[in-house]
Amino acid sequence: MSPHGDDHYDSYGGDHGPAGTDGRLTRTRLPDGDGDAFGTGRRPRPTTKPSRSLLTVVTVVVLLIAAIAFANRGGGDSDDGDGGGSGDAKGNQAQSTAPTGERPVKGKDTTTGIATGFPRTEQGAQSAAANYAVALGSVEMYSRDSRHAIVNTVYAPEVAAARQAPLDKVYSSEKLRTAIGLDADGKAPKGMTFVCRSNPIGTKIVDFKGDTASVAVWYSTLVGMAGEDSKWPVTEGWYTKTFELKWIDDDWKVTDYQQQDGPAPVGRDQTASSAEEMADAVQRFGGFTYAR
Repeated sequence: MSPHGDDHYDSYGGDHGPAGTDGRLTRTRLPDGDGDAFGTGRRPRPTTKPSRSLLTVVTVVVLLIAAIAFANRGGGDSDDGDGGGSGDAKGNQAQSTAPTGERPVKGKDTTTGIATGFPRTEQGAQSAAANYAVALGSVEMYSRDSRHAIVNTVYAPEVAAARQAPLDKVYSSEKLRTAIGLDADGKAPKGMTFVCRSNPIGTKIVDFKGDTASVAVWYSTLVGMAGEDSKWPVTEGWYTKTFELKWIDDDWKVTDYQQQDGPAPVGRDQTASSAEEMADAVQRFGGFTYAR
């Protein structure tokens, strides 16, 4: 094949001309009626039609407008202002997080920074559960003082008092700390960064009765030790935690919860970041306050 393609090959009539020639053929074209100077014939003028690219642009614009309208659609007349969402096989609709104009929280706990003062609504219960999932799955749970502050903030008073001792036993376990690589104070070795984050994906009201609520939180986690020669690299996990909440002192408080694995998606074929990149990301990117 010619380095310039088949057109170059055809313009000379092939690789070999008749014997006794220099390898070239002379072609003669006759004009077909109204032709141009090269006898190629005048092509009929096409009827006016919108180009394919124009149709594509118009289609994309229409779909984009429809998507924006759907994303900003309010939730009708419901008190919680939830918009529509995808549903499951039983027809239960997952409500979107469309803004309602209601203030999600009144403030935050000055010691832990956890959002407090959630509304006595389904939205308020979902926001509380999402934020409590983050707090209970944080690095601070591995330090005694900060753990006690978190437990006293998110649990109902009588439950918090009963939970402190069992939680202290779990988190201060030498076996656990050795496996993770933390010292007795819950700190990572020099040059290492301990990573422990919970990242809510969505929430769902399981039951709501005004002063009590059951809320499921689907979330992912990042847990491990970032640093060279780490024996426990940072990995991800997927869980669903269902909180039992009670309205106490103008806020939602946890009375109990259950945790189960998944649903977990199929992992993508991505190259894992280095320990240095992971540690840097954890230090540079802060977490969120989750509001419904």
